[in-house]
Amino acid sequence: MTRFTFAFLLIGISHFSIAQKFSPQHPIVPEFGGIYAIPEVEKNPDNALTYRIVIDVTQGAEKSDEINPSLNNIARMLNLHGLGGVPKEKMEVVAVIHSLATPTVLANEAYQEKFGCDNPNDELIRALSEAGVSLFVCGQSLLARNFYPQPLHPDITVSISALTIQTEYQQKGYALLKF
Repeated sequence: MTRFTFAFLLIGISHFSIAQKFSPQHPIVPEFGGIYAIPEVEKNPDNALTYRIVIDVTQGAEKSDEINPSLNNIARMLNLHGLGGVPKEKMEVVAVIHSLATPTVLANEAYQEKFGCDNPNDELIRALSEAGVSLFVCGQSLLARNFYPQPLHPDITVSISALTIQTEYQQKGYALLKF
């Protein structure tokens, strides 16, 4: 066996053992946004705080049959806080979807008609809503991107604009994140 082959086998074995030791966790959003417990963590989120966060969701998936990575990041953020000891009840999260992320909110039938496949975000949107996330879509983006008046996912609320949601919730003390 060459040194290269031996080294390759060692890397593969160590990667396999690490992968088995660290399996994805989903404490708040089941099946989405998998995160990993890190045993040596010295700083977790303060579980005495209530986390008020408004998320500006502008990025779309690269392909129409892929989950929107920005929505999955919302699930990851919630799961990271949950793994860190913050209960779901102390997470007040608002997501405003616009720009390239706008098609994400279409009802499955409308998405199928427009893109020729099921909306891969359907279950993720449902899971985020069940986790307590308030999900808005910018009405201006719906109109500008020719998705108005298409049927939307039932867990989506139309707002007059993304800008008004962002400014309103920031005035209410919500931290702004951009995904």
